[in-house]
Amino acid sequence: MSGAVDLSALKQPAATDVPGDHAVTEADFETKVLRRSLEVPVVVVLYSQRSPGSVDLVKLFERLVGQAQGGWELATVEAEANMRIAQAFGVQGIPTVIAVAAGQPLADFQGSQPEAQVTQWLDAVVDAVQGKLPGADAEEGDAPAPEDPRFVAAEEALDRGDIAGAEAAYEAILAAEPANEEAKAALRQVRFFDRARALPADAIAVADADPADIDAAFTAADAELFNQEPDAAFDRLINLIKRTAGDDRNRVRSRLVELFELFDTADPIVVAARRKLATALY
Repeated sequence: MSGAVDLSALKQPAATDVPGDHAVTEADFETKVLRRSLEVPVVVVLYSQRSPGSVDLVKLFERLVGQAQGGWELATVEAEANMRIAQAFGVQGIPTVIAVAAGQPLADFQGSQPEAQVTQWLDAVVDAVQGKLPGADAEEGDAPAPEDPRFVAAEEALDRGDIAGAEAAYEAILAAEPANEEAKAALRQVRFFDRARALPADAIAVADADPADIDAAFTAADAELFNQEPDAAFDRLINLIKRTAGDDRNRVRSRLVELFELFDTADPIVVAARRKLATALY
């Protein structure tokens, strides 16, 4: 998929309907795709009844979503009856499959694919957003809760330059509340900052001189991120994923996902990089 994708126009309902458990039309696209994608990734399959191959792909996804145990949702769209959806995604061929997360396209492919490759693609999509979607109530605009004194203490430690104290404060919160996402995010930020303070000045040059050195690539990506160049950091590791396999590839992918977690899930830079990652893994 190329260029910006604006799905906001599809919030205007239309009066069409297509039967089926996973069928989506312009009338319910906002509810079944945009809003649902705040909770789990929604895989949109655009197909045509006149294309047996695309119908077979729909049947494959219907079978796979039945085995997914809620990890992702399926939306099947008959393209000819819902042209505005196809146009919004910039579809150029049928079938086209797009994963939508947090209301934005995340990854896509065109044409029929064997089941093994489809399964691998789905695994990459689910992994890319695991634990990062905002949830169904993200747009309700509730008033913020009072400040938690434990977080205030951690932030005061940071203001004093006491990195170890801040890290210990966030770890204490997580020891009491292992599912506290705010503490997890803050701890990741603190640990990255602590790591970034020790970066060598020539980190990027060293990595560029030996593109196969994974450790050097990690250090360079940290330097680029610390220098406010996230695009360069993400591209460096995604390109390394393309050149590696097995344990090395898993190691690089894990580090890239770790860097993603330093940002908001819906950040356009991260959304674009996740699409690149899914493509590289696929």
